[in-house]
Amino acid sequence: MASPDDLQFQEFEEAAELLSADPGASTLSTSASNTITTAAAGGGGGEEVKLDLSEDEEGQEESSELLGGQKPAGGFWTFEYYQSFFNVDTEQVLDRVKGSVMPLPGRNFIKHHLRSSPDLYGPFWICVTLVFSVVISGNLSTFLSEMGNPSYHYRPQFHRVTIAAVVIFMYAWLVPIGLWGFLTWRQGAERQVGGYSFLETVCVYGYSLFIYIPTSVLWIIPFEWLRWTLILFAMVISGSVLVLTFWPAVRDDTKVMSVATVVTIVVLHTLLAIGCKMYFFQIAVHVPTTAPTSPPLHITVATTPH
Repeated sequence: MASPDDLQFQEFEEAAELLSADPGASTLSTSASNTITTAAAGGGGGEEVKLDLSEDEEGQEESSELLGGQKPAGGFWTFEYYQSFFNVDTEQVLDRVKGSVMPLPGRNFIKHHLRSSPDLYGPFWICVTLVFSVVISGNLSTFLSEMGNPSYHYRPQFHRVTIAAVVIFMYAWLVPIGLWGFLTWRQGAERQVGGYSFLETVCVYGYSLFIYIPTSVLWIIPFEWLRWTLILFAMVISGSVLVLTFWPAVRDDTKVMSVATVVTIVVLHTLLAIGCKMYFFQIAVHVPTTAPTSPPLHITVATTPH
């Protein structure tokens, strides 16, 4: 077995021969602190020159970070700033959609699916798809329910697209803004209160609406009991995603504030679902019409005596 002395680095024979032949030669030694020391062996004393390579290595680290997929930082007025929010692949979107329809206790949507990389691509297209699915399914439902009515004439209701877009996008943006601002304020007032970024909050709300896309398509079936069962199922699934995500952020707050925050989240989510159901899937009420009857005629026959 080799001894420790045998394992130490030794000088090369060529270097020793060169130093013996030319005493004025200089040697280079690299230390662990990224500094190269040049020592001149001439004459009386040696003169050392140190070269610092820390700046070069910092530049290499920065380039390696860019090559490693780091998002470029820029001002909010630049296109690159918003482009980074849509930099997501299909596998990530499908994983987040799967997590939004299968919430599990103890699995935070942000911690297990976003992983500090939220996006706006999925929430944007989920909202757009939900707008058209609700409007188209509502029109088909009305058409099917009025099919046997001879006095019904189908008219495309394009104004419902605008109404659905305003309601859904306002919910998907304004509610997260309010919730994020409230959590930020409580985080400053109560140090133990956690919080999420604005983009993470918007991302959670956007993906939580995915379950309503297939639900709205199934609302075409003209059975009210089935429609209310589907809406209840969708509200439980979607609301669970929000509660399991935001409860860890508010549970360390006071009991009243934490419960009130979660209840407000659930109530607003319920109002959106029930409002879409009541407005876009109205029940057609047929009032039987009766034919007008004329009042009976009273004929009086007068007889004259002869």
